[in-house]
Amino acid sequence: MTTDWDDLRTVLHVVRGGSLAAAGAILGVNYTTVARRVARAEAALDLILFERLADGYRPTEAGLRVAEHASGMEERELDMMRQLQGRDQRLSGRLVLTAPQLMIGPFIAPVIERFVAAHPMVDVILKANNELADLTRREADLAVRISSSPGDTLMGLRMAAQETASFAAPIWAERMATGPEAQVDWIIYEQYAQVAKEAQARFPNSRVVLTCNDMAAMIGAAVAGLGVVRMPMFLGRHTPGLVQVPALEPQSYMDIWLVGHPDVWPSAKVKTFRDMLVPEFKTRRGEFVA
Repeated sequence: MTTDWDDLRTVLHVVRGGSLAAAGAILGVNYTTVARRVARAEAALDLILFERLADGYRPTEAGLRVAEHASGMEERELDMMRQLQGRDQRLSGRLVLTAPQLMIGPFIAPVIERFVAAHPMVDVILKANNELADLTRREADLAVRISSSPGDTLMGLRMAAQETASFAAPIWAERMATGPEAQVDWIIYEQYAQVAKEAQARFPNSRVVLTCNDMAAMIGAAVAGLGVVRMPMFLGRHTPGLVQVPALEPQSYMDIWLVGHPDVWPSAKVKTFRDMLVPEFKTRRGEFVA
């Protein structure tokens, strides 16, 4: 009996993910399909690849060895697929994009609208995610990233510089206009333990009233009037109900990049979308800085 690549790949993802459920989530199949593929691989190889324990599947030495070889096979498959994709000059089929969620509405959606109108045979898939997609593993064809650099292994175009400033509901602008003795409430991101020193110096009666782990939640709280938020200029300017307040001077922030894998970069779909998106950002650079 010969081994099937789907079965070997399943063994690889069970080892990587640590469970049948994790492997199934990556492969897009259910728990029982994963178990069946593992059993089929064991039968074909005449080896026990996993110990069946109460808390899950634990790979044996043979299982680890099979996963190691399957990983190499996967890398070669990905390399082949990227290179074929990069040579594809058709304006049809899938184009997978990923971008920060809060940047999509004001900047990326208008470009997608023009792109799909001009190239209706292209199926655009947009993944709104602040996590970095693995472009080597073809999780996306192009990625808009907020970063200091695009990464050594990727092709990248710097589309715009950015600055951050302080924004709040208009009621806070009115309160702060009364003078430095005004009490200023802040909504901060969980990575920061306290109000910025510059803001504390300007308004000594500053205090933290809410800590969040998500910028969308912070914006919602600011629009509701809970306090002041430090955020990228484009977010504050494009959020109805917020105005810039003088708690912080605009400060440099990470740049906006468009990145892709070098193998995929030359493909017709990637190039055509890139040639539409980059000018959009460049002509609107003033929206990202003071």
